[in-house]
Amino acid sequence: MRPPPDYVPAHGLLRDKTVMVTAAAGAGIGFAAAKRCAEEGCRALVVSDIHERRLAEAVAALKRETGLEAVHGQLCDVSKEGDVQALFAFAQQRLGDIDVLINNAGLGTSKLIVEMADEEWAKVIDITLTGTFRMTRAALKVMQPRGRGVIVNNASVLGWRAQAEQAHYAAAKAGVMALTRCAAIEAAESGVRVNAVAPSIAIHAFLRKSASEELLAQLSAREAFGRGAEPWEVANVMVFLASDYSSYMTGEVVSVSSQRA
Repeated sequence: MRPPPDYVPAHGLLRDKTVMVTAAAGAGIGFAAAKRCAEEGCRALVVSDIHERRLAEAVAALKRETGLEAVHGQLCDVSKEGDVQALFAFAQQRLGDIDVLINNAGLGTSKLIVEMADEEWAKVIDITLTGTFRMTRAALKVMQPRGRGVIVNNASVLGWRAQAEQAHYAAAKAGVMALTRCAAIEAAESGVRVNAVAPSIAIHAFLRKSASEELLAQLSAREAFGRGAEPWEVANVMVFLASDYSSYMTGEVVSVSSQRA
């Protein structure tokens, strides 16, 4: 197994941009993305989550670790339209215009199809796919009239590839990919870009709660580097897609993987 590389220094890719990141509390991809956005020079940042204590801790950590004072937290459950509307109202009040939205909120569980209740299927689909739709719809309503903006969605290689006990999550992430492509076509004329990343496996504390160490070891061993990604390695690609360096890319799903997607 090759060890992770050194943390990549910032290059000012999001200088003076305003950014919103969902599900940014804790130690996962969302927090890593928020941190990278701050390091890359965004002038203000709104992060959301459903956990009040962890969200407050994330805001404090982002301020402390990046030096950006304009970091704001707002509770939001993306399965509730009222919460989504409240989040955008909060963000517009704090940020003014929203330049970048990173849709990171999602939910995964493990269950065989024959053992899965409708309720479990519906919950994963509602948070992971419909939640991304709700956020995208709200963002387009404020970005399109301005004629600019970027949305970056978090999909998964499971949107392409089969894995046992992941039918609901894979279906949701395949839906995120399709939503990304369709939203990109609708938004292109107004200058708004919509892309997605599709990570294979990024190891963090939340994932360890929902998957066994044995499964994580098996999945990591299949990677070309013999390890899962660090959350910040996925965040780096999100920042690239959010930046002007990807100005000709829209409707694309970029695999963040060290194996065949």
